[in-house]
Amino acid sequence: MLSIDGLAKRYGETIALENISATFSKGAIHTVLGENGSGKSTLVKILSGIVPPDRGTIRLDGRPFAGGSPADFKRSGFATVFQEVLVAPDRTVTDNVLLGLDTIWRRHIPRGQRSAAAAAALAPIARSSVPLDARAGDLPLALQQLVVIARALAREPAILILDEATAALDHADREAVFGHMEKLAANGCAILFISHRMDEVMRLSDHISVLRGGSLVRTFERGDARPDELLRLMAPEKIHGGVDG
Repeated sequence: MLSIDGLAKRYGETIALENISATFSKGAIHTVLGENGSGKSTLVKILSGIVPPDRGTIRLDGRPFAGGSPADFKRSGFATVFQEVLVAPDRTVTDNVLLGLDTIWRRHIPRGQRSAAAAAALAPIARSSVPLDARAGDLPLALQQLVVIARALAREPAILILDEATAALDHADREAVFGHMEKLAANGCAILFISHRMDEVMRLSDHISVLRGGSLVRTFERGDARPDELLRLMAPEKIHGGVDG
């Protein structure tokens, strides 16, 4: 579905990513692990069209992809949920779920079907009914995060990127999201998942890639990685008693 080859990004003298190559397959949950500053956020921004790489290539279904903006990536089947809870606080839940689907030229979803479409996007991940006419800014933080996740699901993405997107959710809500992630993968969606919770990583991941200092250290297949080995690869100096040990 998605492959990257030799992606690199610098900010002045700081190396954010250096020669990153990986494949994200249809029907698989591919987790990216790394400490702060490892390059995870930069990778997500590149694959969301927010920042361009300095060099390297992106291919979709084997064909070169040179999307230059977030809109280009969205039109090509990407949907990203960031760790920050990004709602339009004065708009309704329905408006927030469907935000970006309508354009200034045409309405993607007819007015009479908007509430039903928003409810359908929320249903797989919300344990209880979310008030569709409520102002999104009046909802608890966890429900706001579910609204943002539902916004990505409403696009029916081929490639779903979740950047610590479940951090604001309680255990039961996370379980609902994880169950739906597994269903999406089973139906052919490629999922790039970023999480700092090792239990989630070990349970969900078909592939695990470890980033450190902007470089890809290693990629594991399901069942091949142990939590202690992943931690060692992420921050070897901490495991072996370095300055932070």
